[in-house]
Amino acid sequence: MDIATLIGITVGIACLLLGFVLEGGTVAQLLAPSSFIIIFGGTLGATMAGFSFHEIAVVPKALRVIFFHRPIDERALIEQLVSLAEKARREGLLYLENYLKEIESPFLRKGIQLVVDGTEPELVKSIMETELYAMQERHRIAQEIFNQAGGYAPTMGIIGTVMGLIHVLSHLSSPEALGPAIAMAFTATLYGVSSANLIFYPIAARLKNLSAKEELAHRIMLEGLLALQAGNNPILIRERLTAFLSPKYRKQAGTEEGEEAYEAS
Repeated sequence: MDIATLIGITVGIACLLLGFVLEGGTVAQLLAPSSFIIIFGGTLGATMAGFSFHEIAVVPKALRVIFFHRPIDERALIEQLVSLAEKARREGLLYLENYLKEIESPFLRKGIQLVVDGTEPELVKSIMETELYAMQERHRIAQEIFNQAGGYAPTMGIIGTVMGLIHVLSHLSSPEALGPAIAMAFTATLYGVSSANLIFYPIAARLKNLSAKEELAHRIMLEGLLALQAGNNPILIRERLTAFLSPKYRKQAGTEEGEEAYEAS
């Protein structure tokens, strides 16, 4: 379980509350159920209006991915592809069908199946790139939902504040209540801006980061598949795939190119 996002959001909110308390305020002053309903209810409604129910349904899954995703080890992935290339070189491409059940990634498993079935390299590349594009689109929708929520929340905060001020101005006959009422009205703006910058945008950024890592892994798989199908030397395949890694990890992967790049950096 990766709780970095949860810790980040918690630290951000805690620091805001601590700063407010240090200025002489109290947490109770920030509790405004009406503002909460306006901001989060309004943001939810506005966000849902821009997407289909099918697209909104990906939100729970996206949140699970943030906290329970399994990090992809690109070096282990490269070694797996090199191992498959060695088997294909030694036993033939058809022999790889015996290892399909051992391949965890559906993307890689499908690619190997296409290779085993004798699909033309260009068609393999086209099919797998279509799969990759479909994955990017699914991820983009989840990111866009939270980005849109982050855009709506501050606006909903302003609307909530204006509504609060309308209520205040309608009760000018009670001057002693104006101060607390105005303060309460501005909690709506606080909720809107804070939720956008401490919840919605960070979640969208996290999803984008995870999507980029998964895309990199799929690019490595695709390049490895094409090289394997072409019958390239496994050593050359390792060299080709480690180009996707940072210089530090290239050295750890044991390639001369990686060592030189790492030392140069």
